[in-house]
Amino acid sequence: MKKLVIISVATVAVLTFSGCGNNSKDEASQNVVTETAQKAVDTTKEAANKATEAVKETANKAAEATKEAAHEVADKAKEAAAKTTEAVKETANKAAEATKEAAKEVAEKAKEVAGGGNEKGKAAYAKCVSCHGADGKTKALGKSEVIAGQSAADLEKKIQEYKAGTRNVAGMGMLMQGQVKTLSDEDIKAVAEYISTLK
Repeated sequence: MKKLVIISVATVAVLTFSGCGNNSKDEASQNVVTETAQKAVDTTKEAANKATEAVKETANKAAEATKEAAHEVADKAKEAAAKTTEAVKETANKAAEATKEAAKEVAEKAKEVAGGGNEKGKAAYAKCVSCHGADGKTKALGKSEVIAGQSAADLEKKIQEYKAGTRNVAGMGMLMQGQVKTLSDEDIKAVAEYISTLK
């Protein structure tokens, strides 16, 4: 483009200087110079327009490529965030389930310890209430020991002895044997565990 401008200017200069000696030639020369100068200007304009268009096109392509790359990065970031969110949800759900299960187990154990979960023992104790009281703190016929709070193992052993007829505390052996003779070993274990929870 610079070469074209230089050639145009040189042509104008040559024509201007060569036409100095002749008037009729001056007019013709001036027309040629004007024409040449106009062509040079038009060619320069055209070249400038083409260059501007090329720059615009390159800039548009670069902007489009940048936009596309940004979209790709954003999509990948979204995808990664979604995966992370899903993993966090899954971990939280597993933790919640594990906590729920653990709480359920603890509640069941607490129920058992409190006697609430030992329905079999509670039912077996129903026939003992009239002598020992609902809380196990009454001395049967005013003679026996208080059974509430004793260990399950001691109670089970004592009831087994009453059932076998080998225990007779304060003359209560026969009465107790009659009360416990129909209880199975499983029933005796359950009632002993229930009584041990009475405080």
